[in-house]
Amino acid sequence: MNKLSKQQIHHIANLARLELTDEELKIYGSQLSDILNYIGQLREVDVSGVEPTAQTAGLENIFREDEIEEWDKEEARAALEQAPEMEDGQVKVRRVID
Repeated sequence: MNKLSKQQIHHIANLARLELTDEELKIYGSQLSDILNYIGQLREVDVSGVEPTAQTAGLENIFREDEIEEWDKEEARAALEQAPEMEDGQVKVRRVID
């Protein structure tokens, strides 16, 4: 891919809502051109035999399963007594959505 023109760089900066000086346009434009050229090189690589993947690190779910534990009434009462405000047997919290 060729080097981006000053007008193209300015247009991209406007789309990104960036107010850049002429010096910044020159610096970032050069860097963006290099990035696009590298992407062009990657497009030339033959990946026809490579299976698509979402991640490559072999991540596994490390969270435990939820376990429901029954509380006796005394434990529940003690926990609810710590709530700053109650209403109709439920903890009342400050509204967070307008």
